[in-house]
Amino acid sequence: MTLHELKQQFLEYIEIEKGRSVKTVETYDRYLTLFINQSKITDAKDITNEKVRDFRIWLNRRPGAKAYHLMGEQVSEGGTMTKKTQNYYLIALRTFLKFLTKRGVTSLPSDNIELAKVGERSIDVISTNELRRLMESPDKEKNLERRARDKAILELLFSTGLRVSELCSLTNDLDLQMDEFSIRGKGNKVRVVFLSDEAKKAIKDYLSLRKDMSNALFVPVTENDKETDRGGTLNPKKGSSSVSLKEIPRGLDRRSIERIVKKYATIAGITKKVTPHVIRHCFATDLLSNGADIRSVQAMLGHSNIATTQIYTHVTDKHLRDIHKKFHRKSTE
Repeated sequence: MTLHELKQQFLEYIEIEKGRSVKTVETYDRYLTLFINQSKITDAKDITNEKVRDFRIWLNRRPGAKAYHLMGEQVSEGGTMTKKTQNYYLIALRTFLKFLTKRGVTSLPSDNIELAKVGERSIDVISTNELRRLMESPDKEKNLERRARDKAILELLFSTGLRVSELCSLTNDLDLQMDEFSIRGKGNKVRVVFLSDEAKKAIKDYLSLRKDMSNALFVPVTENDKETDRGGTLNPKKGSSSVSLKEIPRGLDRRSIERIVKKYATIAGITKKVTPHVIRHCFATDLLSNGADIRSVQAMLGHSNIATTQIYTHVTDKHLRDIHKKFHRKSTE
């Protein structure tokens, strides 16, 4: 069996048996195809330490600008692919090798692949004042439905800490009588997230203005809306006798949500890069700063490993700030 055939079996395995998302499967396909093409390997037994090392050197020397535009990888300030992004390729290859071992296919042991050391992950956050300005910025939108929709998007992101893909998956049948709902997130795991009073009111206000028949929670507002190209076309009013499937709008996708957040960050006068994930960071730091325990925050974020959640403690440790304020430079007073 050729390496490409084994790769196809692997992709089907992680999609069907492991429950990985279509996007994850496509990403693994892209990474593995690049390795196979670059190394010119046709048989699994030809995957050797030397071939992997050559591939790592090739990745490390890739021009950053081309890599970013063609593949969407992160690039470092020096213009080359970051160690973190290089590790994504290695993780895909290592997972593939584990699959081959389980299938009894002779190849390089997955343990032979070590990931590159990377610096501690940094968190992009905005100040409390900047967050307040961001949440208020939709008030300047003249179109009432768009104003209500965008207000609901921002309030929902901050209330729940949802990932942007999770937000895009929501339907308009949320039970707003409840303060919580379940969401299926990364790794096909289900968790409970919670609605603030502000988020519930914003969603109710938005839904009261909706006249379409889409099941998606967030849809384009008008045919002139910039999100229309990615979200779909508007449908006629409810009660129309000629509604076709093509006329029912699709929900906004992640790019549309990202553009909306960026738009209001600019209106709010925030010079930092603000994305839906930054609002997720704000959600976590807000909870920890106000005394929430890290295990609870881990559950609300849907992190499998608590170490992922612990990165937030570096920016929310009020105890350390109090110690510094109490004891720093006392000998000079």
